[in-house]
Amino acid sequence: MEETQENIQFQLTDELLENVQQLIINQDNKQLKVLLNEFHYADIAEILDEINFEEAIYIIKLLDSETTSDILTELDEDVREKILKNLSAKEIAEEVEELDTDDAADIIAELPEARQEAVISQIEDEEHKAEIQELLAYDEDTAGGLMAKELVKVYGTWTVAGCIRRIRGQAKDVTRVHSIYVVNKEEKLIGRLSLKDLITAKSEEKIADIAKDNVDYVNVKDDAEDVARVMAKYDLEAIPVVDDELTLLGRITIDDIVDVLKEEADKDYQLAAGITQDVDSDDSIIELTRARLPWLFLGLIGGIGAFIIMEGFQESFNQYAVLFFFTPLIAAMAGNVGVQSSAIIVQGLANDDVKGSVNSRLIKEMLLAALNGVILAIFLFVFVWAYNGEMDKALAISVSLVAVIIIAGLIGTFVPLFLNKRGIDPAIATGPFITTSNDILGILLYFWIAKLILGI
Repeated sequence: MEETQENIQFQLTDELLENVQQLIINQDNKQLKVLLNEFHYADIAEILDEINFEEAIYIIKLLDSETTSDILTELDEDVREKILKNLSAKEIAEEVEELDTDDAADIIAELPEARQEAVISQIEDEEHKAEIQELLAYDEDTAGGLMAKELVKVYGTWTVAGCIRRIRGQAKDVTRVHSIYVVNKEEKLIGRLSLKDLITAKSEEKIADIAKDNVDYVNVKDDAEDVARVMAKYDLEAIPVVDDELTLLGRITIDDIVDVLKEEADKDYQLAAGITQDVDSDDSIIELTRARLPWLFLGLIGGIGAFIIMEGFQESFNQYAVLFFFTPLIAAMAGNVGVQSSAIIVQGLANDDVKGSVNSRLIKEMLLAALNGVILAIFLFVFVWAYNGEMDKALAISVSLVAVIIIAGLIGTFVPLFLNKRGIDPAIATGPFITTSNDILGILLYFWIAKLILGI
């Protein structure tokens, strides 16, 4: 019976880390190489993220550049930065020469400008060097900043037999061949081929006759998020990148888009939590304070605003003390409904699912909020009436709840749409901004309606 190898997912254990560290202490390079060669480069990167800096440098200098170049791309940015600082320009150049142009450009871009020039000057492959320099000229948040120069390109005038012979030389430099791109003599993109199309075609057929001309592509200036949306919409593993004249410049693969989506999700999550810049738990106290403090100030101002509003209704409190005890409930409902509404809109904007006019969105949200508000208000009315025994107070509190929920839903819908039209990341609307504004407005509306109904 044929044995099958069990696919066991890598697990970083204390025992493994201790084993690696002991081998480094003993300088048992042979056994350390044997151990690490069992793991994928992403797993080795995970190990390096956990051991101390000197031990990480030891491993990087021990392993061959073909392995360590891939490890560098997987490391935490802070760890990679420290490692690169302790490598010479020549050593970094040896690492990036093993990488695809997009990964090489990403690593070099993290270096100070003077260091970048020193590393580039040490790259021996002139073609690789020129392609990296080309990619460094693009903004990192554009298609040009994401693309790699490695691809398989053929000409429409070639025959199938001639094409197969020629692409062997190109394919050896391409990690994964997703598609074969067809160009004319001016290097303009005119179509694409799959390997299946090429293999099943007759040897004497022209490439132009079997190529598909409905090829999806993006412009080199397109925003990275727009590229991600196109690839997600059409379920693409790779997409070619062209300039304004449709000249084929490179390609973007799905692994780069996954990184874009992850970074965007992390940024939106932090914005929604009221953190104004990209930080992580390992950053300094000063950096974390700078990221958090602006929204905390907003919350403080919101609290002061709520205090001023409540002080203005002090007479109402004196007559109807029960209103005071329901203030946290009204503020909480306003904040929760606003965050729910804005979260749905932000998600829709991110997925390009928000269609139609703003008015239709607002009307729909108003009806939804009204339905939810009435259901909750009925329950609250029964509770207040049963607890307090006075119908007018129960009516004032429950009607206020409906009004607050409707207004909070409208604000939660309108604000992210407004921010998006102004070119501001709408994710900011799901955080303290919406919560604080709805808290203040909710309290004001609550006391105004209660005062009106109770005749205070």
